[in-house]
Amino acid sequence: MEKLLEMKEICKSFGTNNVLKNVQFDLFAGEVHALIGENGAGKSTLMKILMGMYKKDSGSLSVLGSDEAYTNPDQALKAGVAMIHQELNPIPDMSVAENIFLGKEKRKWIFTSKKEQEKESKRYLDMLGIDLEPSVLMRELSVSEMQMVEIAKALSYGARIIIMDEPTSAITEAEVEKLFQNIKMLKEQGTGIIYISHKMDELFEISDRITVLRDGQYVFSKKTKDLCPNDLIKAMVGREITEIYPESKSKIGEVILKVKHASRKGEFKKIDFELRKGEKLGIAGLMGAGRTELMMAVFGAAKLEEGEIEIGGVPVRIQSPKDAIRQKIALVTEDRKRYGLNLTASVEDNAVSVIESSLSKFGFYRRKLGRKAAEEMISRMNTKVTGMDQIVGSLSGGNMQKVVLSKWLLNDPDIIIFDEPTRGIDVGAKAEIYKIIEELACKGKGIIIISSEMPELIGLSQRIIVLHEGEQTGELRGKEMTQENIMTLASGYRKEEKE
Repeated sequence: MEKLLEMKEICKSFGTNNVLKNVQFDLFAGEVHALIGENGAGKSTLMKILMGMYKKDSGSLSVLGSDEAYTNPDQALKAGVAMIHQELNPIPDMSVAENIFLGKEKRKWIFTSKKEQEKESKRYLDMLGIDLEPSVLMRELSVSEMQMVEIAKALSYGARIIIMDEPTSAITEAEVEKLFQNIKMLKEQGTGIIYISHKMDELFEISDRITVLRDGQYVFSKKTKDLCPNDLIKAMVGREITEIYPESKSKIGEVILKVKHASRKGEFKKIDFELRKGEKLGIAGLMGAGRTELMMAVFGAAKLEEGEIEIGGVPVRIQSPKDAIRQKIALVTEDRKRYGLNLTASVEDNAVSVIESSLSKFGFYRRKLGRKAAEEMISRMNTKVTGMDQIVGSLSGGNMQKVVLSKWLLNDPDIIIFDEPTRGIDVGAKAEIYKIIEELACKGKGIIIISSEMPELIGLSQRIIVLHEGEQTGELRGKEMTQENIMTLASGYRKEEKE
């Protein structure tokens, strides 16, 4: 079997921080080789060295028969190494074809040949089985379709190595199935795939081999068929996590939030639910069911067109996030990088952002008070930072999520909405987030959890309501909370019909 890539004894440091220490990784033609590890384990740094974004300090690197390292991603792509990033960044006002051929435009004389580009783009899209017109603007596509365009772009460069970084983090189950079909097709053509994911079921379904990194060091590389999930968890975190979901010990009290006949055109209609103190309420549904949209309305980021909200038995008007914050509601958003944090600001500035006005006197921010509050909460969350002045964008996903939590907990909310609380977070950090959620419930906080991962939703919730295309199809409790029952209701079968 042809070896496409070999990395040996790779070392990389940033100042005094040793990010990679003697790491090895290889890839064969027609293979899916998964690269896993906790956030901060060194996966991204290793791939950035491969793509020419970072220069290794020492070690050897052989790619597609050449020992010469790339100096930038464009050079790597032209040589046949492509990366499909977790956060896609296409040019929205350009067409599919223009994005595929960006930087290598098909020309006729001095002019770009639009017709030729669209013809070639259609050929690559057809190879992937994607029914997409090359003339369509990127802004009109779904995340899954954008992802497929990126794969088509890689094919247009004749890529032999494709790196996929958390490719299923924002797509539906049906779209995951389509992606896996295309990965298998690429394997058959001799393409080598480096697959980075935190989702265990995917790793065992699609990969041939798995390499584990921990704290910047190589742990092992083994055939997937010789491993089980516990082997991977222990290798990643250095210990066994026997109970990832903590036992529910919170005492459920009085109703703290009641939503009655909530409706918003095209998103959800006539939704009714209540939340009690100390309760963990799950909201399930497939993509497009209206889960996030409903919670955005509860938080005031979108306006309810019909319906009422009561807090502690009193009707309230929540027309903006400021209104929600005054009512002691917090929203830990599904997209922490876009909506939850200012990535270019410090840990401290992000942590105190919700309570900044209360820390000001006569219009001046009292930095000592802010620093003290931030330090205490960041420490309480067990967040790994170099200091309060560290730029938050440099943190791992799990630590970013803890900063988001810190900013809300400093305002001491009574109701906390978690939308995809562990998306893109490794198994060790997930266990910590779950523990924090249980601790908050034990303090009497009302918790709402939206998650596309059904084991997570079942493991955390005491009760689950299910939505389908914006309508409430049922409620599950106790032993009723199974993946089968959730999927049945999420597919549109109402509970009374099922019974």
